Amino acid sequence: MNGIKIRGTGRCVPEKAVTNDDLARIVDTNDEWITTRTGIRTRRHCTVETHTDLCVKAARDALERAGVRPDEIGACIVATVSPDTLVPSAACRLQAALGLPKDILCFDLNAACTGFLFALHTMECLLNSSPRKYGLVVGAEALSRLIDWEDRSTCILFGDGAGAAVVECREGWPAAPAVLGCRGDDALLRVAGPGTGEPPLIRMDGTKVFKFAVETVPQCMDQVLQKAGLTVDDVDFFVFHQANARIIDLAVRKYRIPPEKYYKNIADYGNTSAASIPLVLSELQEQGKVAPGSRVLVVGFGGGLTWGGMLIEFA
Repeated sequence: MNGIKIRGTGRCVPEKAVTNDDLARIVDTNDEWITTRTGIRTRRHCTVETHTDLCVKAARDALERAGVRPDEIGACIVATVSPDTLVPSAACRLQAALGLPKDILCFDLNAACTGFLFALHTMECLLNSSPRKYGLVVGAEALSRLIDWEDRSTCILFGDGAGAAVVECREGWPAAPAVLGCRGDDALLRVAGPGTGEPPLIRMDGTKVFKFAVETVPQCMDQVLQKAGLTVDDVDFFVFHQANARIIDLAVRKYRIPPEKYYKNIADYGNTSAASIPLVLSELQEQGKVAPGSRVLVVGFGGGLTWGGMLIEFA
């Protein structure tokens, strides 16, 4: 199977910033408590913006940076748990807004915070059977719609945003080393769907999810490195799902990753689920911290339970 590389990235976040002090007016919490336990100082919440608005802006920026026209896209996947509508999908809405070809696959993918990685691997498979060799992968969330404002343990965590990547599939490129997994569990992290009688709000056992993440992140890293035949020193940059700064710090210490080879933006955006990883990738590319040929090890984990690691390159 031919592999994919990232050609261009883009992002979009809502205008409204919600600080820890803002949340302290709603629930019993404070800035110091939130910052020391999560690393989050602010997050963005949609007001006038829709989920589709975020997707469109991020995707357009990624197409422009990649130098790829909409009619060259061979498939479109939006990783999300919070679209504007279940039908039509966020990907179909994006297709209409961008004028993507009508003879391509456009669909949403729900793997929670690991969604962008699942979508990248799926896109690699799709482009191998497509005459068009560029794919559009978006991670986007409007999680503020799913927040229980009476639950101080979860309402402080989540934000809205979107990140997008245009990827290219070319003959002769090796398949991107990936490790993906799932373990069905609706007790640790759950959002109820229609007909359940439950409100569609985020329910999470934070302590157990933290433990799951701390165990899963190094396992994913080890397996991806082994699959790629590389060591930590061979990787140019490490991108972790931005769920909790302490989870990232533990991984950094364990693998002795130098400061110039990893990045955190959780202080500014909070946990944006499927948008988390592409938001980081977009900022890295814009700041020139990754460039053509850069090898980036990406790790995600989330509800499902799901997890994944992937070694991706920039074209």
